[in-house]
Amino acid sequence: MLKSALGLVCDPVAGLVEVPCVKRNGMFAASALVAADVAMAGVESVIPLDEVIEVMGQIGRSMPADLRETARGGLAISPTGQAVACRMQGGGDRWELK
Repeated sequence: MLKSALGLVCDPVAGLVEVPCVKRNGMFAASALVAADVAMAGVESVIPLDEVIEVMGQIGRSMPADLRETARGGLAISPTGQAVACRMQGGGDRWELK
């Protein structure tokens, strides 16, 4: 879970949302439940939701393409990530996004 909590990009190994995204999504689902409780308790955010969404879009657009869930960055290009991808495709030294 450490890799999901340290801000590592969610770039799927072999182009599949198994590593690390599934665990990260589980963590954020739990956070969403806490956020719902906080909102229902009447706690208001300092920054309006529309502004948060706009800034998230700006950040996403400013990121290099290799870090945008393309399987060309993050854990997808680690030695183990490449080995998993090669096994899934039936061999070869390095997996390439088609």
